[in-house]
Amino acid sequence: MNETKQKILDVALDLFSQNGFSAVSIRDICKIVDIKESSVYYHFKNKQAILDELLRHFESIATGFMTQLEQALTISPKTVEGNLFAHTCDCFFEQYLMDEYCNKIMRLLSIERFHNDEMQKIYDYWILDKPINFQTKVFSLLMSIGIIKATDSKYLSLKFYAPIYLFTQRWLFCGPLTDKHKQVFRENAYAHIHNFFKEIEGI
Repeated sequence: MNETKQKILDVALDLFSQNGFSAVSIRDICKIVDIKESSVYYHFKNKQAILDELLRHFESIATGFMTQLEQALTISPKTVEGNLFAHTCDCFFEQYLMDEYCNKIMRLLSIERFHNDEMQKIYDYWILDKPINFQTKVFSLLMSIGIIKATDSKYLSLKFYAPIYLFTQRWLFCGPLTDKHKQVFRENAYAHIHNFFKEIEGI
């Protein structure tokens, strides 16, 4: 990709994730990239076109990531116990929620979803629907091979994911992604996972 075009995308994403799409102008982007506005229009029709390309790249990453997680469900039952949840949580936390690019897109979606229906749909799909549906499949698999007792897998997925979502909002989507926030998120998320599985042992 052309170096100037990539820099426009990088700067735009930084500004969008900090201030929201609506609050950022082409002029704001040009000032940081240090180019004339005409240079932006050489690469992009308008500001919406910049956003569209950022979202397309995010959805490509997210689709690949979810495909990787879905493939993990096809491993043999002997490999599942003790490994599946550790693997999927590590991927979901480190490679998705705490990936610099994905995290910036999610913070942008978090800002814009309140007044943009399309952003709300994207936010719901990638931050709520896809993770919850995947966790439901995980719990169904764990039940089918006898690792946990049979119960309502959708309920378990909601009970499991709700605190993760809360911790994500509190520490990962609250501003720039810092090492301190990532560490606090990890501590709370993994403590929750440990307590969650201790609780469902008795189900």
